[in-house]
Amino acid sequence: MGRNPLADRPVHVVGIGLHRYQAASPTPFVELGLTAVREALADSGVRWPDVEAAFVGSALLGMAPGRVMLSRLGATGLAIQQVENASASGSTAVALAALEVASGRSDVVLAVGVDKAEGWRIAPNSAGLGNYEAGTVVPFTHFALLADDYRHRYGTTAEQVARVAVKNHANGARNPYAQRQKVRTLPEVLADPISGSMTRLQCCPVGEGAAAVILASDEALARFGIDPRRAPRILSSVTRSEAAYPPGTPIDATLTAHTTKLAFDDAGVAPTDLDVIEVHDAFSIEELLYLEAMGFCGPGEAGPLIEQGAFDIGGRCAVSPSGGLLAMGHPLGPTGVGQVAEVTRQLRGEAGDRQQPNARLGLTHMVGIGAVCVVHVLAANT
Repeated sequence: MGRNPLADRPVHVVGIGLHRYQAASPTPFVELGLTAVREALADSGVRWPDVEAAFVGSALLGMAPGRVMLSRLGATGLAIQQVENASASGSTAVALAALEVASGRSDVVLAVGVDKAEGWRIAPNSAGLGNYEAGTVVPFTHFALLADDYRHRYGTTAEQVARVAVKNHANGARNPYAQRQKVRTLPEVLADPISGSMTRLQCCPVGEGAAAVILASDEALARFGIDPRRAPRILSSVTRSEAAYPPGTPIDATLTAHTTKLAFDDAGVAPTDLDVIEVHDAFSIEELLYLEAMGFCGPGEAGPLIEQGAFDIGGRCAVSPSGGLLAMGHPLGPTGVGQVAEVTRQLRGEAGDRQQPNARLGLTHMVGIGAVCVVHVLAANT
């Protein structure tokens, strides 16, 4: 990896906005996206004509949603780029927006994610390449098998894995933007198995929604009179794809470990420095696997730590205080942008009853089909 361009020219999150994640509805994607963008503009105090570039993340909408959506705010001639990177589409839009500011090409940039689950067309399925599995193992069965392997390897109980969902549903119940806003007990989470020990409430809902963040340079903060205390800085932004691993290697966890280490190195921080993180927890077992891969604890230690409350709001590190993908939801395009919005809210101290006390350093993490991984490290501004 080369030097970190975000170290040379600081990039700040100055505005955040969301449209609540929800089940499929007749709401047009334009309305979803503009709700989030308008909220982010109002939060930042920046006017639409001041935005110089936009990166629009979506995975399911098809060709060119950005122009038709953003033109409703006014045809200003700004640069618009469409971003698709599976579940990491929104995270990648943020990464490109951050690089746009860090490069000096723009001072004020929008990253917005929007999607509606109206149909899936996954390119690897029609790539013409042989595959022994050939689509016979659906995602929840894949992660049920991973959970079974993990439990047998470390003696982790099904209840400890399920407590990830109990925690995240409780967090989502406090989040007005979450798709699932109901506290769930451990017996409720353990009920209704769909594959092995994997239950319905341990799988994320895929619906629709939108999230937006506005990024700005130091110069823009001064020009528009933005309070630096409400403008957390993105210390590092790293995007990687899987390498050639030995047979039997857990791909997503190994890729997560590599990407996160690079992000920590670029930011000059360690896992123990983190106060809050938003992690890709599409299935409950993923949170345990990724926390260990990131170095927050050793192999097999995440289950007992979850049970002890170490990753609760108010614990040693708040993990997915938004509710995570399990409760906040996973509409694909918006998901990674929404993670950055939540960490920004936490670092500002504006998360209300979801607030992690004295949060100063945060991280967002998404993986996507490919496999790809995107990690951002953010720090509170003083």
